[in-house]
Amino acid sequence: MRNKSLKRPLQLAVSVLALSIANIAAAWEPSKPVEFVVPFSAGGATDQMARSIQGIIAKHKLMNQPVIVTNKAGASGAEGLLDIKAAKGDPHRVVVSSTGLFTVPLATGLPFNWRDLTPVAMVAQDEFMLWVNSETPYKTSSDFIAAVKKAPPGQFKMGGTSSKREDHVITAMVEKKAGVKFTYIPYKGGGEVTTQLSGKHIDADTNNPSESIGQWRAGEQRPLCLFANERSAYKEKVTQTMSWGDVPTCKEQGLDVEYQMMRIFLLPGGVPSEATKYYEDLFQKVVATPEWKEYMQKNALKDNFKTGNALRDYLTKDEQEHRAIMKEAGFLAPNAK
Repeated sequence: MRNKSLKRPLQLAVSVLALSIANIAAAWEPSKPVEFVVPFSAGGATDQMARSIQGIIAKHKLMNQPVIVTNKAGASGAEGLLDIKAAKGDPHRVVVSSTGLFTVPLATGLPFNWRDLTPVAMVAQDEFMLWVNSETPYKTSSDFIAAVKKAPPGQFKMGGTSSKREDHVITAMVEKKAGVKFTYIPYKGGGEVTTQLSGKHIDADTNNPSESIGQWRAGEQRPLCLFANERSAYKEKVTQTMSWGDVPTCKEQGLDVEYQMMRIFLLPGGVPSEATKYYEDLFQKVVATPEWKEYMQKNALKDNFKTGNALRDYLTKDEQEHRAIMKEAGFLAPNAK
């Protein structure tokens, strides 16, 4: 009887201890500043988003450590991806990425795959638009494509971020659908692209809304169409006369091309599961803030938050689709896996 009476309190004590250890493990937090690695140059859409989220985290005190944003855009973003891959096990470094997770290794044969990292959260999807200088006569994508068809192949210059990445992929899709040929000019980021369009050094670009909103408001540039299956849901006026929702889809104008890009955060591989959960919760808090909702509306982002298995399933499918698109465009490296 005495042994039994001692055994029950001992079992209870062990259970309490195990629960306490589990709670301690679940309460993981950063112990030093967290670095957001942006594999693009400053001024582009990814950089803008990273710095906006940096500000939201600081304003609402969502983290007990500061966030530092570092741009590593070398080799079309390969520098940033390899940097995070090499940081295996470090939960204080987060890469802020896009579909470059697929396009860069597929186009270059880079020894990198998104499975080398730890997916945390896709916070949104970004749209792409066909932009021209406002001093040109084109009012629709049909007007623009008609002019390209009349010109010698390659006379019209299409600008975009990097080579064989999202903007270049869209350009290739437009060429195939419309039966035209551009001279594609790669730049380091969307900020540089939009500067070149305002300066008339290129004829068009496929920037994200956030990368050209300032030039649209200033009357320097005009969006001809949205590369999506439906118009933007945002109806508030961006200029004096138009909202994002007023911009027709390219498909409406006879150019059947759709493309959207994920905005995603990933940790290095081999990090503790408690750290992954911490960042999942962090970004869930970020997207619930009014500042983020305002940022989404201002930049015409699509709300599509994913974590865990749903995110991994999305990445698997998106990778397969990009492989097919890039193969058709002739962008796959011979040694692409």
